[in-house]
Amino acid sequence: MELQHAQKTVDNWIKAHGVRYFNELTNMAQLTEEVGEVARIISRRYGEQSEKESDKNKDLGEELADVLFVVLCLANQTGVNLQDAFDKKLDIKTKRDHNRHHSNEKLK
Repeated sequence: MELQHAQKTVDNWIKAHGVRYFNELTNMAQLTEEVGEVARIISRRYGEQSEKESDKNKDLGEELADVLFVVLCLANQTGVNLQDAFDKKLDIKTKRDHNRHHSNEKLK
């Protein structure tokens, strides 16, 4: 799915089911909460903390999708075309980092 299509899909969902977008500050707080849930799963499942029994059934994919949903909401309500922004960022990173990581001894 192209990011523009994803943004439109979220916008249509908000209009059909969500009444309206939460304001930008509320969505920013929502994004922080969702990223925290991803961090909790990662730190306990893949890091050194032990995973609580109540967290073992948490779906990392669902939590990442929650993050993506809120990012798409924020992009929509602030007028950001994420496809254009992502393409531009990928081009910048490609030019900047083309040899950088290959030369990093820590990654060998």
